[in-house]
Amino acid sequence: MSTSVADLLDRARRRIHRVGPRELQGIIAEGGIVVDIRPSAQRQEEGSLPGALIVERNVLEWRFDPVGPHRLPEAIGGAQPVVIVCSEGYASSLAAASLTDLGYTRAADLIGGYMAWRAWFGEGT
Repeated sequence: MSTSVADLLDRARRRIHRVGPRELQGIIAEGGIVVDIRPSAQRQEEGSLPGALIVERNVLEWRFDPVGPHRLPEAIGGAQPVVIVCSEGYASSLAAASLTDLGYTRAADLIGGYMAWRAWFGEGT
């Protein structure tokens, strides 16, 4: 039996938290981290997300493996809030679900991704 990417996305989103742009500063203030998984070319084209840790998608699990030798020092694990950001909020849902599988109980993604943050930042601040 095959499945579609829409099915994968739906299953991932049922297992993770989803946050909006206005919630990011509060998450950082409580010790959480925001992780931008967009490729370099996409970040250059769209813009940067201030305060975000850049970890491209293809190495995310290795950088957040709680017991792996390639884990980033910022990646504490467990109940640490980690918000994954992609361009529009699709790949980030799948990535956050993967971090949930690694034991990050508060893994989340940014609804609408960087583009939603940019629209909110331009309007709201």
